[in-house]
Amino acid sequence: MFPCALNEAARFWMKHCTSRRAFSTLRSRFVLGIETSCDETGAAVLDETGVIWGESLYSQKKTHLDAGGIIPTVAQRLHRENISRVVQEALDRSGIEPSELTAVATTVKPGLALSLGVGLDFSLKFVRLHEKPFIPIHHMEAHALTVRMLHPVDFPFLVLLVSGGHSLLALAKGIDEFLLLGQTLDVAAGDTLDKIARRLSLRNHPECSTLSGGQAIELLAKEGDRLAFHFKSPMGQLYDCNFSFAGLRNQVTMAINKKEREEGVEKGQLLSCVKDIAAASQHTVASHIAKRTHRAILFCKSKGLLPQHNPTLVVSGGVASNEYIRQTLKIVTDATGLHLLCPPTKFCTDNGVMIAWNGIERLKQRKGIMSYTEEVNYEPKAPLGLDITSEVKDAAIKLPPLKLRINS
Repeated sequence: MFPCALNEAARFWMKHCTSRRAFSTLRSRFVLGIETSCDETGAAVLDETGVIWGESLYSQKKTHLDAGGIIPTVAQRLHRENISRVVQEALDRSGIEPSELTAVATTVKPGLALSLGVGLDFSLKFVRLHEKPFIPIHHMEAHALTVRMLHPVDFPFLVLLVSGGHSLLALAKGIDEFLLLGQTLDVAAGDTLDKIARRLSLRNHPECSTLSGGQAIELLAKEGDRLAFHFKSPMGQLYDCNFSFAGLRNQVTMAINKKEREEGVEKGQLLSCVKDIAAASQHTVASHIAKRTHRAILFCKSKGLLPQHNPTLVVSGGVASNEYIRQTLKIVTDATGLHLLCPPTKFCTDNGVMIAWNGIERLKQRKGIMSYTEEVNYEPKAPLGLDITSEVKDAAIKLPPLKLRINS
């Protein structure tokens, strides 16, 4: 039974019951999810239908924005200062006592080592105190599976994960079975947009002072002319599904340097063409992502890896909230006959809900559940599934022409 199929009678009980504890007797299993892989401290309590009973999230975005980037030791300190409060808030809002939990699920890979360590240390102490099973979670698997909390998506389906630290394409064959089709060879899409925004000094733009780099780029790009600058799309002659954004960042940096000399603009000041550079940068990132995704779809179809009925592309991760990139991908899925699914923005970024849901999925299939007495280690670097990127490259699929025209 999928969460969206929770019947109206049950929803009525949840809404009108004088005691949520009374309703909890109708649900046998609850999972507490804890997320600290990077710069968000998140926790949530879910039941096995996907209903969110309570959640809490502390974001470090402003702190790192002021610092000009994520500082691992600062992220670690902020996680330590807030994790106990965040978890308690999620439990309090859920009305579920620790004794009523079926298990605790926590991100243990991949991510910033210092951040992962805080979440794992807290979680192990918690499960040992309350003698609860522990479910270690792969962060990217959680992103990939979040959509199943919201929509009845059957395996297999294609997954595009794009965030500040990750860019990859994979085929999801099961809750813990993935085929890796392509991944970033250098920096991720989100990190690239953030660094371009930083180089453009968008923190000093009146409309962007409180926005992340990617959000600032997306906002300004709406009023920019993407044709005012031509940035070459990366890896045009490589017929695989890997990503590379370092070359694009260098192109944009050189264009900014040139315009600053022409306009006599000093570092920290805004160029007159800042919106055009934002638009051109965003379009090139979106185009590169769309082309690699297009090839991944054609590869999967050629190998019979996708179902003939209603094949699906799931897009998740922080960058997936970018509407321009979503529209670009919609052109690709429309052309190839795939159904495009993107979780709501609040579930695209890191949060405790997706970790709890991954725990629910594993609990249902009895996979990866550990005793509270067992030792667990975190893994800052961890691949997703079976790497078949070389097989994709050997297929050397050339893309048919596809015009990526997006209305502003």
